[in-house]
Amino acid sequence: MSPESAQAYFVEPLAERHDRARFRCGVAALDRYFRLQVGQDARRRVASPYVLMHRPDDRIAGYYTLSNAGIELAELPAALVRKLPRYHQIPATLLGRLAVDWNHRGRGVGEFLLGDALRRALRGSETTAAFAVIVEAKDDSAERFYLKFGFVPVLGQTHRLFLPMKTIEQSFS
Repeated sequence: MSPESAQAYFVEPLAERHDRARFRCGVAALDRYFRLQVGQDARRRVASPYVLMHRPDDRIAGYYTLSNAGIELAELPAALVRKLPRYHQIPATLLGRLAVDWNHRGRGVGEFLLGDALRRALRGSETTAAFAVIVEAKDDSAERFYLKFGFVPVLGQTHRLFLPMKTIEQSFS
């Protein structure tokens, strides 16, 4: 996304005033979740949803959710496990969902959302420990998207990937 077009967008926490009904990404499960469940998840504190607003028309261009999670040591590559404490599970941040409205595809909005989510996860890891960000890609196309940004497949699980916080920190420094 060019710096000029990036100025047309901003990310903020989901609020009651946001019109979720008009959002369409084309993936029924993601659209349904955003219209019907995301507000409940936020109120129950099981997910923190963020929306990407398009300034010119004040419409939602995309969204993502973050929550605390854990990852089993057995799911990580052996070379990485050697450097970690021998806990059964280590803390992580789950990037639960990420979706871009049809009207904003092809503009770098997905990358913009991912960058914002990774920055928030990194900042959050300073107050609540998290070793990595994990994602569960919906399909092969989504998996390719995350792989392009350095995510690594979790051992023994299809479409589940992780990106160590150390890698995220290095990419922003």
